[in-house]
Amino acid sequence: MRPDVTFEETAARRSVESVPLSHLSVELGHLYIEEFAGGIEQLRRHFARVAPWAAAARAACAERLPSGRPRISTCFLIDDYFTRFSTPRVVMEQVREAAQDTGLVIDYFAREAGCAQADDIPLAELVLTQLVSDPVPETTGDRPPTSETGWLCNGKRSPASGPGQAMSAGRSWQPPVQNAANRHSIFMDVELWDIEENGQRRWSCPFLAAVWQLMRLGLLRHEGEGVTNPYQLDDWPDDWDEMPAVVKLNPHAAPFSAYRTFSVLGSRFLPIEHAVRTILSQVSITPAVLDQIQTRSRNEHIDLPKDLVERTEYVFVGD
Repeated sequence: MRPDVTFEETAARRSVESVPLSHLSVELGHLYIEEFAGGIEQLRRHFARVAPWAAAARAACAERLPSGRPRISTCFLIDDYFTRFSTPRVVMEQVREAAQDTGLVIDYFAREAGCAQADDIPLAELVLTQLVSDPVPETTGDRPPTSETGWLCNGKRSPASGPGQAMSAGRSWQPPVQNAANRHSIFMDVELWDIEENGQRRWSCPFLAAVWQLMRLGLLRHEGEGVTNPYQLDDWPDDWDEMPAVVKLNPHAAPFSAYRTFSVLGSRFLPIEHAVRTILSQVSITPAVLDQIQTRSRNEHIDLPKDLVERTEYVFVGD
Protein backbone atom coordinates (compact mmCIF):
# COMPACT_ATOMS: atom_id res chain seq x y z
CA MET A 1 0.00 0.00 0.00
CA ARG A 2 1.16 3.51 -0.79
CA PRO A 3 1.08 6.12 1.99
CA ASP A 4 -1.15 9.17 1.57
CA VAL A 5 1.10 12.04 0.57
CA THR A 6 0.07 15.64 -0.05
CA PHE A 7 2.38 17.95 -1.95
CA GLU A 8 2.17 21.71 -1.65
CA GLU A 9 4.51 24.61 -2.26
CA THR A 10 6.42 25.98 0.71
CA ALA A 11 5.17 29.49 -0.14
CA ALA A 12 1.59 28.30 0.30
CA ARG A 13 2.29 27.22 3.90
CA ARG A 14 4.37 30.24 4.87
CA SER A 15 2.58 32.64 7.17
CA VAL A 16 2.74 36.37 6.61
CA GLU A 17 3.98 38.42 9.54
CA SER A 18 1.73 41.21 10.71
CA VAL A 19 3.73 44.39 11.34
CA PRO A 20 2.69 47.19 13.74
CA LEU A 21 0.91 50.04 11.94
CA SER A 22 0.24 53.66 12.76
CA HIS A 23 -2.58 55.53 11.10
CA LEU A 24 -0.17 57.98 9.47
CA SER A 25 3.56 58.25 8.79
CA VAL A 26 4.72 61.86 8.42
CA GLU A 27 8.03 62.46 6.64
CA LEU A 28 9.60 65.67 7.92
CA GLY A 29 12.30 65.90 5.27
CA HIS A 30 14.99 64.31 3.15
CA LEU A 31 18.52 65.52 3.85
CA TYR A 32 21.23 65.81 1.19
CA ILE A 33 24.75 67.09 1.58
CA GLU A 34 23.76 70.53 0.23
CA GLU A 35 21.32 71.12 3.09
CA PHE A 36 23.77 69.85 5.68
CA ALA A 37 26.49 72.13 4.32
CA GLY A 38 24.28 75.09 5.20
CA GLY A 39 24.63 74.28 8.90
CA ILE A 40 22.06 74.11 11.65
CA GLU A 41 20.48 77.46 10.70
CA GLN A 42 19.50 76.09 7.31
CA LEU A 43 18.06 73.03 9.00
CA ARG A 44 16.04 75.27 11.33
CA ARG A 45 14.63 77.15 8.33
CA HIS A 46 13.67 73.83 6.75
CA PHE A 47 11.78 72.60 9.83
CA ALA A 48 10.11 76.00 10.28
CA ARG A 49 8.59 75.56 6.79
CA VAL A 50 7.61 71.97 7.55
CA ALA A 51 6.02 72.47 10.99
CA PRO A 52 2.66 74.02 9.90
CA TRP A 53 2.07 71.29 7.32
CA ALA A 54 2.93 68.52 9.78
CA ALA A 55 0.39 69.99 12.23
CA ALA A 56 -2.24 70.15 9.47
CA ALA A 57 -1.61 66.50 8.58
CA ARG A 58 -2.11 65.49 12.23
CA ALA A 59 -5.38 67.41 12.43
CA ALA A 60 -6.68 65.94 9.16
CA CYS A 61 -5.80 62.41 10.30
CA ALA A 62 -7.65 62.89 13.59
CA GLU A 63 -10.75 64.21 11.81
CA ARG A 64 -11.16 61.19 9.56
CA LEU A 65 -10.73 58.61 12.33
CA PRO A 66 -13.85 57.38 14.16
CA SER A 67 -11.98 57.32 17.48
CA GLY A 68 -10.30 60.69 16.98
CA ARG A 69 -7.14 59.31 18.64
CA PRO A 70 -4.67 58.86 15.80
CA ARG A 71 -1.43 56.90 15.93
CA ILE A 72 1.04 59.13 14.10
CA SER A 73 4.78 58.71 13.72
CA THR A 74 7.34 61.01 12.13
CA CYS A 75 10.45 60.10 10.17
CA PHE A 76 13.42 61.77 8.53
CA LEU A 77 15.48 60.34 5.65
CA ILE A 78 19.14 61.10 4.97
CA ASP A 79 21.03 60.46 1.75
CA ASP A 80 23.97 58.21 2.55
CA TYR A 81 23.61 56.27 -0.71
CA PHE A 82 24.81 58.72 -3.35
CA THR A 83 27.02 60.86 -1.09
CA ARG A 84 28.62 60.10 2.28
CA PHE A 85 29.19 63.08 4.53
CA SER A 86 30.06 63.71 8.18
CA THR A 87 29.15 60.98 10.72
CA PRO A 88 25.82 59.62 12.03
CA ARG A 89 26.37 61.24 15.43
CA VAL A 90 27.08 64.75 14.10
CA VAL A 91 24.30 64.67 11.51
CA MET A 92 21.64 63.33 13.85
CA GLU A 93 22.46 65.68 16.71
CA GLN A 94 22.13 68.72 14.41
CA VAL A 95 18.92 67.43 12.83
CA ARG A 96 17.28 66.67 16.18
CA GLU A 97 18.28 70.03 17.65
CA ALA A 98 16.97 71.95 14.63
CA ALA A 99 13.68 70.03 14.70
CA GLN A 100 13.18 70.56 18.45
CA ASP A 101 13.80 74.29 18.04
CA THR A 102 10.70 74.44 15.83
CA GLY A 103 8.56 72.21 18.05
CA LEU A 104 8.95 69.02 15.99
CA VAL A 105 9.88 65.57 17.28
CA ILE A 106 11.57 63.06 14.97
CA ASP A 107 10.52 59.54 15.92
CA TYR A 108 12.53 57.61 13.33
CA PHE A 109 15.75 58.33 11.46
CA ALA A 110 16.32 56.37 8.23
CA ARG A 111 19.15 55.89 5.71
CA GLU A 112 18.57 55.96 1.97
CA ALA A 113 21.15 53.18 1.60
CA GLY A 114 18.83 51.10 3.77
CA CYS A 115 16.24 51.30 0.99
CA ALA A 116 18.68 49.37 -1.21
CA GLN A 117 19.59 46.77 1.42
CA ALA A 118 18.53 46.36 5.04
CA ASP A 119 19.53 43.59 7.44
CA ASP A 120 21.15 41.66 4.56
CA ILE A 121 17.86 41.77 2.63
CA PRO A 122 18.20 43.34 -0.86
CA LEU A 123 15.06 45.47 -0.67
CA ALA A 124 15.53 47.15 -4.07
CA GLU A 125 15.94 43.76 -5.78
CA LEU A 126 12.90 42.51 -3.87
CA VAL A 127 10.74 45.36 -5.20
CA LEU A 128 12.16 44.90 -8.70
CA THR A 129 10.84 41.32 -8.73
CA GLN A 130 7.38 42.66 -7.83
CA LEU A 131 7.12 45.07 -10.75
CA VAL A 132 4.42 44.24 -13.28
CA SER A 133 4.71 46.59 -16.24
CA ASP A 134 1.53 48.34 -17.29
CA PRO A 135 0.48 46.58 -20.54
CA VAL A 136 0.25 48.81 -23.58
CA PRO A 137 -2.68 48.23 -25.95
CA GLU A 138 -1.86 47.16 -29.51
CA THR A 139 1.79 46.32 -28.83
CA THR A 140 3.67 43.07 -29.43
CA GLY A 141 5.90 43.16 -26.36
CA ASP A 142 9.04 43.25 -28.48
CA ARG A 143 10.82 45.58 -26.05
CA PRO A 144 12.94 43.82 -23.36
CA PRO A 145 11.36 43.72 -19.89
CA THR A 146 12.01 46.32 -17.21
CA SER A 147 14.16 43.85 -15.27
CA GLU A 148 16.63 43.91 -18.17
CA THR A 149 16.46 47.50 -19.42
CA GLY A 150 16.11 49.29 -16.07
CA TRP A 151 13.44 51.57 -17.50
CA LEU A 152 9.74 51.67 -16.56
CA CYS A 153 7.06 53.85 -18.17
CA ASN A 154 3.36 54.59 -17.86
CA GLY A 155 2.38 54.09 -21.48
CA LYS A 156 3.56 53.55 -25.04
CA ARG A 157 6.97 54.91 -26.00
CA SER A 158 7.67 56.57 -29.33
CA PRO A 159 8.70 53.87 -31.85
CA ALA A 160 12.45 53.63 -32.32
CA SER A 161 13.62 55.01 -35.63
CA GLY A 162 16.05 52.95 -37.66
CA PRO A 163 17.22 52.44 -41.25
CA GLY A 164 14.29 51.71 -43.53
CA GLN A 165 14.16 49.31 -46.42
CA ALA A 166 15.33 50.48 -49.82
CA MET A 167 12.65 52.17 -51.93
CA SER A 168 10.27 52.28 -48.94
CA ALA A 169 8.74 55.33 -47.39
CA GLY A 170 10.30 56.42 -44.10
CA ARG A 171 8.38 55.84 -40.89
CA SER A 172 6.77 59.03 -39.64
CA TRP A 173 7.37 60.14 -36.05
CA GLN A 174 4.79 59.03 -33.50
CA PRO A 175 4.42 60.54 -30.03
CA PRO A 176 4.46 58.56 -26.79
CA VAL A 177 1.04 57.85 -25.30
CA GLN A 178 0.10 57.57 -21.64
CA ASN A 179 -2.08 54.63 -20.63
CA ALA A 180 -5.48 55.78 -19.34
CA ALA A 181 -4.70 59.39 -20.26
CA ASN A 182 -7.20 62.07 -19.27
CA ARG A 183 -7.67 63.81 -22.64
CA HIS A 184 -3.96 64.55 -23.02
CA SER A 185 -0.99 62.31 -22.24
CA ILE A 186 1.53 62.96 -19.50
CA PHE A 187 4.15 60.39 -20.41
CA MET A 188 6.71 59.30 -17.83
CA ASP A 189 9.74 57.06 -18.46
CA VAL A 190 11.66 56.29 -15.28
CA GLU A 191 15.23 55.04 -14.97
CA LEU A 192 15.51 52.46 -12.17
CA TRP A 193 19.31 52.06 -12.26
CA ASP A 194 22.16 53.39 -14.38
CA ILE A 195 25.31 51.39 -13.55
CA GLU A 196 25.79 47.68 -13.08
CA GLU A 197 29.21 46.39 -12.08
CA ASN A 198 30.06 42.99 -10.58
CA GLY A 199 26.38 42.23 -10.21
CA GLN A 200 25.75 45.44 -8.24
CA ARG A 201 23.37 48.07 -9.57
CA ARG A 202 23.36 51.76 -8.69
CA TRP A 203 19.69 52.38 -8.05
CA SER A 204 18.08 55.67 -9.01
CA CYS A 205 16.68 58.14 -6.50
CA PRO A 206 13.05 57.61 -7.64
CA PHE A 207 13.34 53.84 -7.28
CA LEU A 208 14.84 54.06 -3.78
CA ALA A 209 12.13 56.59 -2.87
CA ALA A 210 9.49 54.10 -4.07
CA VAL A 211 11.04 51.43 -1.82
CA TRP A 212 10.97 54.01 1.00
CA GLN A 213 7.23 54.54 0.52
CA LEU A 214 6.59 50.77 0.54
CA MET A 215 8.62 50.45 3.75
CA ARG A 216 6.55 53.20 5.38
CA LEU A 217 3.32 51.55 4.20
CA GLY A 218 4.37 48.24 5.77
CA LEU A 219 3.86 46.35 2.51
CA LEU A 220 7.19 44.58 2.05
CA ARG A 221 7.87 41.01 3.21
CA HIS A 222 10.85 38.72 2.75
CA GLU A 223 9.98 35.04 3.08
CA GLY A 224 6.84 36.14 4.89
CA GLU A 225 8.62 38.28 7.47
CA GLY A 226 8.56 42.06 7.84
CA VAL A 227 11.61 43.92 6.53
CA THR A 228 11.39 47.15 8.46
CA ASN A 229 12.67 46.60 11.98
CA PRO A 230 13.57 49.88 13.71
CA TYR A 231 16.45 49.63 16.15
CA GLN A 232 17.15 51.65 19.29
CA LEU A 233 20.83 52.54 19.68
CA ASP A 234 22.71 53.17 22.89
CA ASP A 235 25.41 55.01 20.96
CA TRP A 236 25.91 56.29 17.44
CA PRO A 237 28.46 54.43 15.27
CA ASP A 238 31.22 56.31 13.47
CA ASP A 239 30.46 54.76 10.08
CA TRP A 240 27.21 54.89 8.09
CA ASP A 241 27.56 51.22 7.12
CA GLU A 242 27.27 50.29 10.80
CA MET A 243 23.90 52.05 11.06
CA PRO A 244 20.61 50.12 10.85
CA ALA A 245 18.27 51.09 8.01
CA VAL A 246 15.80 52.64 10.48
CA VAL A 247 16.63 53.92 13.97
CA LYS A 248 13.97 54.63 16.59
CA LEU A 249 14.78 57.90 18.33
CA ASN A 250 11.63 58.34 20.40
CA PRO A 251 11.00 55.38 22.75
CA HIS A 252 7.32 56.38 23.01
CA ALA A 253 6.76 56.68 19.25
CA ALA A 254 3.86 55.09 17.39
CA PRO A 255 4.85 52.35 14.88
CA PHE A 256 7.11 53.32 12.00
CA SER A 257 4.91 51.87 9.22
CA ALA A 258 1.38 53.16 8.69
CA TYR A 259 -1.80 52.80 6.68
CA ARG A 260 -1.03 56.09 4.91
CA THR A 261 2.00 58.32 4.36
CA PHE A 262 2.34 62.08 4.25
CA SER A 263 5.56 63.74 3.09
CA VAL A 264 6.59 67.38 3.34
CA LEU A 265 9.31 67.91 0.74
CA GLY A 266 11.05 70.69 -1.13
CA SER A 267 9.57 71.59 -4.51
CA ARG A 268 12.60 70.10 -6.27
CA PHE A 269 11.32 66.65 -5.25
CA LEU A 270 8.14 67.02 -7.33
CA PRO A 271 9.47 65.26 -10.47
CA ILE A 272 11.03 62.53 -8.33
CA GLU A 273 7.74 61.82 -6.56
CA HIS A 274 5.90 61.84 -9.90
CA ALA A 275 8.28 59.03 -10.90
CA VAL A 276 7.70 57.32 -7.54
CA ARG A 277 3.95 57.23 -8.14
CA THR A 278 4.54 55.77 -11.61
CA ILE A 279 6.61 52.99 -10.03
CA LEU A 280 4.12 52.34 -7.21
CA SER A 281 1.29 52.00 -9.74
CA GLN A 282 3.12 48.99 -11.21
CA VAL A 283 4.17 47.18 -8.02
CA SER A 284 2.35 43.92 -7.30
CA ILE A 285 2.20 43.39 -3.55
CA THR A 286 1.70 39.88 -2.18
CA PRO A 287 -2.09 39.35 -1.98
CA ALA A 288 -1.87 37.93 1.55
CA VAL A 289 -0.20 41.15 2.74
CA LEU A 290 -2.83 43.34 1.06
CA ASP A 291 -5.67 41.25 2.50
CA GLN A 292 -4.13 41.34 5.96
CA ILE A 293 -3.84 45.14 6.01
CA GLN A 294 -7.29 45.64 4.48
CA THR A 295 -8.80 43.40 7.18
CA ARG A 296 -7.02 45.32 9.92
CA SER A 297 -8.15 48.66 8.53
CA ARG A 298 -11.77 47.48 8.36
CA ASN A 299 -11.57 46.32 11.96
CA GLU A 300 -10.52 49.87 12.87
CA HIS A 301 -13.34 51.29 10.70
CA ILE A 302 -10.79 52.95 8.38
CA ASP A 303 -11.58 53.50 4.71
CA LEU A 304 -8.29 52.48 3.09
CA PRO A 305 -7.89 52.90 -0.70
CA LYS A 306 -7.03 49.74 -2.62
CA ASP A 307 -4.78 51.74 -4.93
CA LEU A 308 -1.36 52.10 -3.26
CA VAL A 309 -0.74 55.48 -4.87
CA GLU A 310 -3.83 56.86 -3.15
CA ARG A 311 -2.34 55.99 0.25
CA THR A 312 0.48 58.51 -0.26
CA GLU A 313 0.03 62.27 0.17
CA TYR A 314 2.43 65.18 -0.24
CA VAL A 315 3.04 68.85 0.33
CA PHE A 316 5.80 70.51 -1.68
CA VAL A 317 7.25 73.67 -0.15
CA GLY A 318 9.64 76.24 -1.56
CA ASP A 319 13.31 75.54 -0.97
